[in-house]
Amino acid sequence: MAAVSSPIYLTDDIRRIEREAGDVKPPLMERAGAAAAELAARLASDKQKDILVLAGPGNNGGDAKIVAARLKEQFFRVTLVDKAQVPDDKPWALVVDGLFGIGLARELEGDYARLVDYVNRQRCPVLALDIPSGVHSDSGRIMGRAVRATHTITFIGLKPGLLTLDGPDCSGEVVLADLGLPAHKANAWIAAPQLFQNVLKARPRNFHKGMAGSLGILGGATGMSGAALLAGRAALKLGAGRVYVGMLDDALAVDPGAPELMLRHADDALGQDLNALVVGPGLGRSERAETLVGAALASDLSCVLDADALNLIAESEDLRHACARRKAETIITPHPAEAARLLAESTATVQADRVKAARALCENLNAHVVLKGNGSILAARDGHWFVNTTGNPGMASAGMGDVLAGMLGALLAQGYTGESALVLGTHLHGLAADELAKSGVGPVGMTASELTDAARRLWNQWL
Repeated sequence: MAAVSSPIYLTDDIRRIEREAGDVKPPLMERAGAAAAELAARLASDKQKDILVLAGPGNNGGDAKIVAARLKEQFFRVTLVDKAQVPDDKPWALVVDGLFGIGLARELEGDYARLVDYVNRQRCPVLALDIPSGVHSDSGRIMGRAVRATHTITFIGLKPGLLTLDGPDCSGEVVLADLGLPAHKANAWIAAPQLFQNVLKARPRNFHKGMAGSLGILGGATGMSGAALLAGRAALKLGAGRVYVGMLDDALAVDPGAPELMLRHADDALGQDLNALVVGPGLGRSERAETLVGAALASDLSCVLDADALNLIAESEDLRHACARRKAETIITPHPAEAARLLAESTATVQADRVKAARALCENLNAHVVLKGNGSILAARDGHWFVNTTGNPGMASAGMGDVLAGMLGALLAQGYTGESALVLGTHLHGLAADELAKSGVGPVGMTASELTDAARRLWNQWL
């Protein structure tokens, strides 16, 4: 992958950059073909010189033809296919996918679909040019069929379709070739701590817990107390000075796993001297829960809205308006189904364009948004947006969202802005899961409780 703080461009942005570049020498297509041919030569087996190059009808196909010509100059045996026909089977050293690039707007079918299926049956490396054929450049959705590449060389800048939804599964290892063009103004980046390096500072020795902020967590209805406790434990381990867990279930007086948490009745927790709130983990959708969400939205506290808090907002026009009117920092953390309820759309519609959905939620609710999923989309109030590339399938387990909410709340309580908390917290959450997987803890069987210790360790390294 390119540098972790690399900018991301939508298709329209790339087209604008290409127009502004004008008639450069050598032309952009020549530069792209040369860069791809260099990578292709490295990927091809030393013992097998046969390379299959697939060239489609557009600019992507033009890139592919240049790749084929350059590889022939290096004495590779190149088979160039520039029509939608399946080639004869043979043991290829490499397949170069230059069928369709970022301009694809229709589903692949017929002969092109069969050609994609042929590519996906090969056991050799597959190099996609710009983006795997069949992957939508702006959304990462598969357009009927998609090439599953082992490597992708993308040109000028990163595209969101490489980073979210099905894109990462189809793209393999991504290499960026900027084609020698100067950096262009961007509105989106890969989420990374380097973007907020100036706010990451170690604590001075002369420090006390009051300086780390107080966080209130509202949730934990009967049968769901674990969600609120997970959020509270995560907040403690990410540095919040005091954590009050306001439980709707009155049965618990103390958390044996984290006696440092101060358990209260939900109404009492709101009455503490707080710096930030997390509302939603295990909250339920009762009338009392709705009242608590309304009270939180009416406060001037920085706030994370998660889980059932989002479902209640989706069901209530008054709560939606209250959220949109807030001046204090607000972060919402929907998964795709929750986002669909908030937007009054289907989950499929949200997933079809995750960037669009996250930005719409940001605008409609006046909130910073993390739309969770593979390549979580982060949309900030100021119009910037990010794609988070950390995380793995081990995070598809109970309680992971509660831990994220607690981590975000801890950062808000410590005085981080909504945008910096959004990016730092989400990136850290996924990176902690990646560290666990590297150490053999998962991905299968990874638990939310295990993630908090890894997150604490990484956070202290960042600071």
